Amino acid sequence: MIVAGVFIRLGFWQLDRLDERRQLNAVVSERLDAQPVPLDEIADPLESEYRTVTVSGIFDSGQEVLIRSQTHLGTAGFHVITPLVDEDRAVLVNRGWVPLDYDEVPVVEAPPPSGVVTIEGWIHLTQLRPTLGPEDPPGKLGVFNRVDIERIQAQIDVPLADFYVVDAASPGELPEPARPPDFTDEGPHLAYAIQWFGFALVGLVGFYFLVKRKGGRAPGASGQADSRPD
Repeated sequence: MIVAGVFIRLGFWQLDRLDERRQLNAVVSERLDAQPVPLDEIADPLESEYRTVTVSGIFDSGQEVLIRSQTHLGTAGFHVITPLVDEDRAVLVNRGWVPLDYDEVPVVEAPPPSGVVTIEGWIHLTQLRPTLGPEDPPGKLGVFNRVDIERIQAQIDVPLADFYVVDAASPGELPEPARPPDFTDEGPHLAYAIQWFGFALVGLVGFYFLVKRKGGRAPGASGQADSRPD
């Protein structure tokens, strides 16, 4: 019975996680679908990941970098990260995907537009190195493992924002814009909850038949002494 109770508790815990996931999906989906606003109107971009914004400046392709291990329609390549400079500050922009042959920066085959431009995209937080993830070595690099803003800042001579913007330009030319993330996936929590409740049901049914087999006494219960004569 105790084990069945634990299984039931784990089932409800998974349902709680499912509810949290649904709420998160709803929040970020609303941010992506909202009308874009100028980045300067966002009070705290670090609390507004996936909010759709517009940002203006001049692309500095001379300080462009690539992010390895990116795919587009099943084909491996890079993401092109270019600083968008506005006076004495800049924000990194993920301009999209290019194939593996475009492995040198600046990517002359897919240059950014010249002059002052305004792009529309969504806010993304810096990418942190997983516990067992590869490290980017010191020194000036052209290719990185992730959009680690602090690490990229070490080789860029203009202060960077603590976040970057993913360009939501229309597809068709290189770089191919990154696809918006899918927030319809609710994860495995419902399946796990059903699994735990199933375990609890099996345990309770098994306990019932065990008690029934022992004549209605719970396992371990002591019966009366045998009164039959020797």
